[in-house]
Amino acid sequence: MINIIDITIKDLIQLLRDRKTFFFLLFMPVIFTLLFGYAFGGAGDESDSRLPIGYLNQDRSWLTEELQGLLDQSKIIRILGYGPRTTTELETLVAEGELAGAIILPAGYGKAILSGKPAQITLIIDTNTATGTTIQAEVLAIANRLGSAIRTALVMERVVGDRVPFDYAFDQALAAWDDPPIKVNETTSSAIPKNDEQVMSLAHTSPGMMLQFAIAGLLTAAQLIVTERKTRSLQRLLTTRVHRIHILVGHYLAILTLILTQFTFLILFGQFILKVNYLRDVKATILVAFTAALCISALGLLIGVFAKNEEQAVIFSIIPMFVLAGLGGAMVPLELTGDTFQTIGHISPVAWAMDGFKNIAIRGFGIESVIIPSLALIAYALLFFILAIWRLHVSEES
Repeated sequence: MINIIDITIKDLIQLLRDRKTFFFLLFMPVIFTLLFGYAFGGAGDESDSRLPIGYLNQDRSWLTEELQGLLDQSKIIRILGYGPRTTTELETLVAEGELAGAIILPAGYGKAILSGKPAQITLIIDTNTATGTTIQAEVLAIANRLGSAIRTALVMERVVGDRVPFDYAFDQALAAWDDPPIKVNETTSSAIPKNDEQVMSLAHTSPGMMLQFAIAGLLTAAQLIVTERKTRSLQRLLTTRVHRIHILVGHYLAILTLILTQFTFLILFGQFILKVNYLRDVKATILVAFTAALCISALGLLIGVFAKNEEQAVIFSIIPMFVLAGLGGAMVPLELTGDTFQTIGHISPVAWAMDGFKNIAIRGFGIESVIIPSLALIAYALLFFILAIWRLHVSEES
């Protein structure tokens, strides 16, 4: 046990001598988290998610102007200007996908409604898609709203006469739709915090950059082992009473201490500066962070044992950083990909660590939601550690 601690302390002292190591491990993740987090989450609130709709008014009556006003107030469709267009132009734009649909008001539309005759609106949509049926339902609802207000005003004019003018009855009937007698109010419990888009972006970017740079930081730890082998310190150490497993565990604990220090700093930074809710469930966060550190440390140990020189240590550290981080969703959320890629992505231990952190910080789950990701990370840690023991045994015998 004393030999293991001595090796660990020796490695940590060597790492502490290089200030660039701590700049890379602690401050580079912070810089990239801010860069990517604010870049991908900064402008989301200004976008208009309504369906873009073309519009052609061939009637130009006061009634169609009322209809235009109602269409503008829609929360589902968005009219793109009232400039002069032709039916052919609208059909082309819809076919090319630049518009979700188009509305054409034929000549005589307003006159037909006022006279109580059927009046049709021409829609250019694909009724075989959910978008097309959504547009159809919204336009029909707005047209029916206008038509019912017209019919109400006409009835009031016939029954009451001048005491209730048509214009007044029409305006009152149309305004009544703003406050119907029966309506559905959607409420959210105050116990459930509202999701801020910027914070949600940082809640993905923060653990992603933390894991990515933890893997990249293995380069420094791996080079210690490489240097030890090049100077034949490792060979001399093996001639003593120190067992091979003690040497590996000593190096492993040094890497683990380094990564846990990095994780602690970055989690606290994310919690108190970026407002990422890591500490919503402290035990769950500790479990995910610790098992992720176990896994990444074992990977660093494996890289150090496999690499024969500094150049190989660089290659063996950088490639896993990009491959495992990219495949595991540290850069782009796996939720944005298909089911097949999500399944393939979970070959990477980074995907399991991301699942754990996001279950806590984004999805609001408890410690039970991180059990499976943590077990997967432990399994990867055992695999990497066993491979490191095997590789060291083979290399020292050859």
